[in-house]
Amino acid sequence: MLTFTLGTFAIALNHLLLISALALATFIGWRVAKRGGENPESALFSLFLIGMLAARIGFVAVYWTHYRNDPWQVIDLRDGGFLAWPGVIALVLATLYRGRRRPGLRRPLGFGVASGLAFWLLASYSLAIYEQGTRLPDISLRNAAGETVQLADYKGGPLVINLWATWCPPCRREMPVLENAQQQRPDLTFLFVNQAESMQSVATFLETQGLSLSNVLFDGGGRLGQAVGSMALPTTLFYSPEGRLLGSHLGELSQASLARALENFDSAPATSSRKLPCPASATC
Repeated sequence: MLTFTLGTFAIALNHLLLISALALATFIGWRVAKRGGENPESALFSLFLIGMLAARIGFVAVYWTHYRNDPWQVIDLRDGGFLAWPGVIALVLATLYRGRRRPGLRRPLGFGVASGLAFWLLASYSLAIYEQGTRLPDISLRNAAGETVQLADYKGGPLVINLWATWCPPCRREMPVLENAQQQRPDLTFLFVNQAESMQSVATFLETQGLSLSNVLFDGGGRLGQAVGSMALPTTLFYSPEGRLLGSHLGELSQASLARALENFDSAPATSSRKLPCPASATC
């Protein structure tokens, strides 16, 4: 499961873990403060923001080549571009500084930060192990010619699967990024699996937007999203040649966040992709 869904509300599990860690840290800090010390609630929230800011700055610094031509993207947090280790370091250093300046905060803040960090690290590690143990779903889809294809037939090479819809604004914004990646990375197979829309509406969208995509597939019942546990769009999945999930990204992809996600394939042995035959007149 990649998202937590309640009615029409959906949130990525990694985001839910961050919020839960902050809530746990606040609760533990408050309980410790009742036995003596200052309430660390406001301090914990400010430390959380410092950690997130440092995580964003660290990500931008590492992937600066993808931002330098459009610096405004630096403040566009919708791409989910954060590096954990700069954020954790900044959080710990800021906690030590706060505790040194305000002795009444030391114990509540120390217990709160330690419990929140421990929960987040353990839960994130467990989620990563769970995700990477899942396999490529064995379901059937349709291509642009209306033919039934098996998703498993695309195994044999690194696979990037994007779940999208034309009515989804972040899906529309990230499509040129994915189109460019498909052209620049012929060693990867990109599948664009449309969710519950007609072939005609998708064809019209691609034509009006000037997009040239290979491997456009159709999932009329949204079964792929249900199978991988993500009801949010866009969702991008990264599979090894053997069909093992290497990673996932929920939300809009920028050039930088896609470049980071594609690093999942760096350690995998080079294997040529297998693609189903496509009619010359169709966009598959």
